Amino acid sequence: MKILVGFVLNLILNLQITTIDARPNRLILLSDTTVHESSPAVAPISSMADFPPGTHTDNPNHETQSNKKLLIGLVSASSLIGITLLPLTCLWIYRRKKLHKSTNFNSRRLDSLKGLPLTSFIGRTTLKPNTEKNSITVMDYKTLETATNNFQESDIIGEGGFGCVYKAQINDNLSVAVKRLDNKSQNSIKEFQTEVNILSKIQHPNIISLLGYCDHDESKLLVYELMQNGSLETQLHGPSCGSNLTWYCRMKIALDIARGLEYLHEHSKPSVIHRDLKSSNILLDSNFNAKLSDFGLAVMEGANSKNVKLSGTLGYVAPEYLLDGKLTDKSDVYAFGVVLFELLLRRRHVEKLGSSQSRQSIVTWAMPLLMDRSKLPSVIDPVIRDTMDLKHLYQVAAVAVLCVQSEPSYRPLITDVLHSLVPLVPVELGGTLRVVEKSVVTT
Repeated sequence: MKILVGFVLNLILNLQITTIDARPNRLILLSDTTVHESSPAVAPISSMADFPPGTHTDNPNHETQSNKKLLIGLVSASSLIGITLLPLTCLWIYRRKKLHKSTNFNSRRLDSLKGLPLTSFIGRTTLKPNTEKNSITVMDYKTLETATNNFQESDIIGEGGFGCVYKAQINDNLSVAVKRLDNKSQNSIKEFQTEVNILSKIQHPNIISLLGYCDHDESKLLVYELMQNGSLETQLHGPSCGSNLTWYCRMKIALDIARGLEYLHEHSKPSVIHRDLKSSNILLDSNFNAKLSDFGLAVMEGANSKNVKLSGTLGYVAPEYLLDGKLTDKSDVYAFGVVLFELLLRRRHVEKLGSSQSRQSIVTWAMPLLMDRSKLPSVIDPVIRDTMDLKHLYQVAAVAVLCVQSEPSYRPLITDVLHSLVPLVPVELGGTLRVVEKSVVTT
């Protein structure tokens, strides 16, 4: 458009120049002396007879014709500019109106979404983690505040270093767990960000699903799927004292944990080291399917070759990480071995033993017992004692002992652990074992 306008302006200028150049050299009156405009001063000319033949003098009719040509040129140029600019102007106005209309529509749409509960986004927004980054729903604080009865203590279903976990009812069909950040330290905020970042990229049946989060002023909330049977720690050491966990159920839980870890170590891109695997971070749904949770301390691929700041829970932390700060996926394998000890013995990871007040790791005192087949059956949790094939018990004990070896290179990969456990779990629970029920013979 600029080029076209420039062309038209040049056309007008040329018309003006041509018209002026076509006019004769005019005479300029200076006092009583007349000189030629384009010539140096000459002697005065007294009459027309002094002009030589063929000399052109100033003619009024010719000047009028020149002015008419200039006027025609200007009118023609103006018309050309008008014809050119009119459609361009209409197009510009149309595009401005269309843009304004689109902006108003988007603004009204955003305003209409503000304050809607989580269920309003179902079908429109991704509520389950997948491989795409930033797919987690950002939730409204007021909605979560209402769903937790203003974070009432009676709705607390768990508590940890991060803060309290509340059971929340979004509507009649959707119950969730809401974890609230109570500790406002820089480390806690970093854990919050890490959890959102990692779980937004992960989708696996044995890893907790993060449905959404809320970062409202100083309030930071994480919203998870609700796990009806709480944590493995509560089931083993809570009021039920492990009575809900049969031998096969415990093997199923161990297999689920191994599958979750294998995904983190082998299939997640980038790979992830959980770094805080423990019974309280293993959650159980209504069918006792186990899922890994609490990824605030997790480390992604690349950090395993560096010295990472010591974090975790004593009793589950691998020796090389505790003493030398060396973190690898074998650190998770060590913690898995400790959880296996808990499943077999129903003892806490660190306990006060005997009359002394000193606390001792379950690995320290139980390792000799698990390696002695003659003593092993007698130290097993009474709830499951004599309910399993002893060969299976010895095999699980051997896997647990290998996982907690002090030398990382002696520990198996979590994939090898997984393959060892699959044959011990019944088919209906996700393994390959076909259980044959003993028939009762009556006489």
